[in-house]
This record gives sequence, structure tokens and C-alpha cells, in this order.
Amino acid sequence: MSDQALRDHLLYLLKGGGAHLNFDQAIGGLPAELRGAKVGDVSHTAWRLLEHLRICQWDILEFSRNSSHVSPDFPDGYWPETDAPPGAGSWQNSVAAFRADLQAMIDLVSDPVTDLFAPIPHGDGQTILREALLLADHNAYHLGQLVFLRRCIGAWTD
Repeated sequence: MSDQALRDHLLYLLKGGGAHLNFDQAIGGLPAELRGAKVGDVSHTAWRLLEHLRICQWDILEFSRNSSHVSPDFPDGYWPETDAPPGAGSWQNSVAAFRADLQAMIDLVSDPVTDLFAPIPHGDGQTILREALLLADHNAYHLGQLVFLRRCIGAWTD
């Protein structure tokens, strides 16, 4: 497989290709009043999942490109403190940050100068390839949870 073919496959996956839905499909049309809705004893809400996706994606991206990056405390630093967005613009700000960081990872993978196989100098064996796959896998998992949650609260139409 050529270097460009591998990049193309990664980009397809990062953008929600294959068996995955993309970010905009998962969050699109969710009414503001349901962003903090809970289902039974389930600890996740749409807000908690969105923020978790944003925080983890940011952490993976920053680890991949910034040797000075310090990850949040695990696990609490990867989840928001509230069930619902704390302010009027919180949801939109989180969505915009998620999109910007996803684009930054797409740009990193797209750049032919990026060696997908070279160990990240400040890591312990990670590569950009591994981090891009981790990001795509993590996003797909939690976007699936978000869709399931939306089905449970009656906010998903097929």
C-alpha cells in the first residue's frame, strides 16, 4: 500500500467513513432542552458525551503534536462536571472546538511531511498512525453511544 493510500484510508475513517456515522450526523438536530436529559441510571447525557469526545480528541491531538502537552487527570479530567451545558453558548463552543481539533488531526495526517510510522519523540512508542486510529476508534465508540442515548430519549429519527 502506498503512503498516500494509507493516508486516504485514515482520512476516510477520521471523517466517519465506513460503518460509522460522522460527528455532524450524531449531534444534528438535538433539541437544546434534551442535551442534559438522562435515561434511568445511565450516567451519560448528550452534553457529557460531547464534552468527553471534545476533551479526549483534544488530548490525543495535542499529545501528537506538542511535546509540552500535559494530559488531564484520568478519569475525572476527561468528563465535564455537569449533566447539561452550563451556559447558553457552551454546546456551540464545544461543537466548534471538536470540529477544529478534528480538522487539525486531519491536516496532520494529510501532510505528506508527517511520518505516520515514526515514534512520537516525547511518547513511549506511539506514532501518528496509532494516535489517528485511536482518535477515530474513540470517536466512533462514543458517537454510537450518543445515537443510542438519543434513541432512548426520543430524539433520533432514522
